[in-house]
Amino acid sequence: MNKELKPILITGVTGLVGARLVPRLVDAGFYCRALVRDGKDAPAGATVIEADLLNAASLAAAVKNVSAIIHLAAVFRTQDVDLIWKSNLEGTRNLIQAAKAYAPGARFILASTTHVYNKSNPHPGRESDPADPHHAYPASKAAAEKELRESGLNWSILRFPFVYGDSDKHLETIPEHFIAAKWHPAMRMSTIHHRDIATAVNIALEGTMDSRIVNIADEAPTTLYELCKLVGVTMESSSEPLTDPWYLHSDSSLARSLGFQPVVRTVYQAVQEKLL
Repeated sequence: MNKELKPILITGVTGLVGARLVPRLVDAGFYCRALVRDGKDAPAGATVIEADLLNAASLAAAVKNVSAIIHLAAVFRTQDVDLIWKSNLEGTRNLIQAAKAYAPGARFILASTTHVYNKSNPHPGRESDPADPHHAYPASKAAAEKELRESGLNWSILRFPFVYGDSDKHLETIPEHFIAAKWHPAMRMSTIHHRDIATAVNIALEGTMDSRIVNIADEAPTTLYELCKLVGVTMESSSEPLTDPWYLHSDSSLARSLGFQPVVRTVYQAVQEKLL
């Protein structure tokens, strides 16, 4: 028996997160609609719905009669700033308008990023801190968050840190970025495994996170030096003072108070259990 008599709609199903989340939702008993463009395939077990977030008219059939929308689709691996803003803000705005017209009672869950926090924050990023992003991707996500909060829909916003696991090869890409950015090797970064994105989304689908912005992270922010070492790269050591020590580090105590407990508690656990 399906958990939901009505379907849930998921966007971004072919992306790094969506391709791993949808099968877990299907296995959990949800009736999943997967929004895809250009005839692309969707994860097994999901019903394909062809539509385009930038074509507002195409979204009516996608959202009609859904009980929830999980909006994962986003653009960030590009230097095309206009595309980032158009996809992440305009696309979200179109989906919100379609939900208001055709599924006003649906629970709208938006995947966002902990990169919205100020680089020089005096503590780990908290949901109550002002969003102060300086790059197009987090700035567009912060703007999309605002659209959703002001929409009148039943919303929740999950801010994710660095996502990894399930053979996504994401960890393997980070040394070049850390080294090119000349980040301090002692800087700690919050992380979350794909399994626990599903953990968090399942809790959000139950309504526990309604009308809240919630940071989702595991239990052990890990140094960049250690993360690089885990994938076979050694960062140059340094004992210089660490500036902006809380950048990339998010406070997930609110999520814990709402019942979120990560299954994969640390990156080292993921290594030991062969979950990378």
